[in-house]
Amino acid sequence: MKKIIVINGRGGSGKDTLCEFAAERFRVRNDSSITPIKKIAAQVGWNGGKLDRDRKFLADLKQLVTEYNDFPNEFMLGLAREFADSDEEILFLHIREPEQIAHFVETADSEVTTLLVRRSSVKTSFGNAADDNVEQYDYDLIYQNDLPLEQAKEDFIRFLEENL
Repeated sequence: MKKIIVINGRGGSGKDTLCEFAAERFRVRNDSSITPIKKIAAQVGWNGGKLDRDRKFLADLKQLVTEYNDFPNEFMLGLAREFADSDEEILFLHIREPEQIAHFVETADSEVTTLLVRRSSVKTSFGNAADDNVEQYDYDLIYQNDLPLEQAKEDFIRFLEENL
């Protein structure tokens, strides 16, 4: 099995934890379209914070860079090419913006599955379009992440095995 999965969900929905669970069963690479943006942001003083203000700053900066030269998508396409030549089984790519998800799916050389992670207890408004509009895409799969951690691990691995 070799699958590229664009994973999305509101902040706090458990995306990274689920990716860690998957890595216990599969050979996984986990990266994000925001990775290169965080490096740029750090150069201008962002301290790694996760407050709403920080999240908006990163979202706005990513939007500017995307409009300027589409670098976040080019970064992810490069990850997908590296993945194709690796022995890894799943590449999780975190992408927030519905239009960027669609753009990546259209430009990738491989089949891409899109996955939305929902969690009932998370905040629904962060004050920026990247976080607030995660539900505005027609995902291939939706995972409801409301189970306790130990149950979620088994459930998510089973979910992946049944749906990939």
